[in-house]
Amino acid sequence: MRDVVIVGAGHNGLVAACYLAREGLDVEVVEPREVVGGAVSTVERFPGYQMDVGSSAHIMVRHTGIVEDLGLAEMGLEYQDLDPWGFAPFGEESLTFHVDLDRTCQSIAAVCGERDAHAYHAFVTEWAERNERVFRAFQEPPSRSLRHLWGIGRRSGESGLELSRQFLSSGDALLDATFTDERLKTALAWMGAQSGPPPHEPATADLVGWNALLHRRPPGHPKGGSGMLSVALARRFEALGGTLRLGDGAARLLVADGAVTGVETTSGERIAAREGVAACHLLTTLDLIGDEPAAGAEWQRLASKARRTLRTGNGIGMIARLGTSDLPRYPAGAGGAEHRAIQLIAPDRRALRAAHGDFVAGRAPAKPPVLAMTFSAFDDTIAPPGKHNVSVWGQWHAYDLADEDWDAIAEREGRKLVDAVDAVAPGFADTVEHLHVQTPADLARELGLIDGQVMHLEMTLDQMFAWRPLPELSNYRAPLEGLYLSGASTHPGGGVFGASGRSSARALLADRERAARRARVRDRLDRAESGARDLLRRVRR
Repeated sequence: MRDVVIVGAGHNGLVAACYLAREGLDVEVVEPREVVGGAVSTVERFPGYQMDVGSSAHIMVRHTGIVEDLGLAEMGLEYQDLDPWGFAPFGEESLTFHVDLDRTCQSIAAVCGERDAHAYHAFVTEWAERNERVFRAFQEPPSRSLRHLWGIGRRSGESGLELSRQFLSSGDALLDATFTDERLKTALAWMGAQSGPPPHEPATADLVGWNALLHRRPPGHPKGGSGMLSVALARRFEALGGTLRLGDGAARLLVADGAVTGVETTSGERIAAREGVAACHLLTTLDLIGDEPAAGAEWQRLASKARRTLRTGNGIGMIARLGTSDLPRYPAGAGGAEHRAIQLIAPDRRALRAAHGDFVAGRAPAKPPVLAMTFSAFDDTIAPPGKHNVSVWGQWHAYDLADEDWDAIAEREGRKLVDAVDAVAPGFADTVEHLHVQTPADLARELGLIDGQVMHLEMTLDQMFAWRPLPELSNYRAPLEGLYLSGASTHPGGGVFGASGRSSARALLADRERAARRARVRDRLDRAESGARDLLRRVRR
């Protein structure tokens, strides 16, 4: 019997596996795909092109300390800093966001004026400090998060009411109150929108404010592709004695008398285990248990509630993976540095709102704003010599279209993403030699992302912190003895983070330690009771 079986070899599942195996537990991870990492994986799409399947730039995990704590550099993980981290082209002018704040302010001053440059410096100083606290809250269970958020505005002298007003306002409201130039507002809004909600919605101000942290630690590209993070985690896990089973995922979670007893895989093998970690989509976890009466009434009640109330939303976006003969050439480039950055391509915030409007209506966007990533400019392992590997992400593409089918329009919509880059880098479309399109339907099929939602559940305020995925499940524990939850469905949510995996492992280990303490106390009491009985017998003699 294993100590722990983990469902899913996504990066959160692998992080949990590493922390549990490091404590000496016998852990097995089961995964249906032949490669590790889930949405943090890299595969060869065309000869010589190593292309990411999901995420490409890593931001949050670089702030957690997980990479260093698990010694992933020793396992072959090499992060290449994205500095500058952002580049926004606007015809003959452009904005460049360097890690160095003063250099960024110089770029802003040259295009937007000194007022906005000074305002940006103050904005970064204030919101970076706030988000250091928010980030610490993201790395602990929601029940302990508030202690990090308490007093978050003390340095700026803001009252609690004023601070809460700011956090509950829209990203656009924050931008309009802070800056004057629409180009700067657009670049920051577009980067802030990458969690999903559009910046015109309430409670999105901090999604824009989060950009400030990128001046403290930039996003990173793992040399060899995004999946090298997961490969390094798998290597560390196996070095710690763990067992990794690929191509044979979970078909059913086994339960008896209100407790998890193991997993049955798709091949029909049963793996008995004392505990289980479901590091997959929460709705997938519900399906793996089904209506099994042995799960108990409380589990069935919460499963029913989850199916009724959790919102995956209608997808979030799509991506075109390109093999090209050249990089995008922007009229107002940054001397080549732009190809190291995430390229924020949107003409203005009206374009963001128009794309979101099409999304809400279930239409493919007429003119999608995009992000372009050109990591082969500095990573020669992901494209053949003299060629380039370019990813173009388009936000707000509905999974469920009102009048069309994704399989019929995939190439057309992929070409729209290419054309969006070509509009600001003329001639780029002519360099495209290979095109692989991942529509929301493709993301759902390939990665098990229900409704094409890369964050599992919508990242809206009522599905974050202690409400994610439900208040009753927010501490990573299910009302089934021995079942723990991990992954993007749990706090702190989606993205390349790893915090959920570490927190769920800590919850399991803490419960084991409490059980061991109780057992030791019971053992001492039993020995004391036995000694008392022996003494009583001797006295009676």
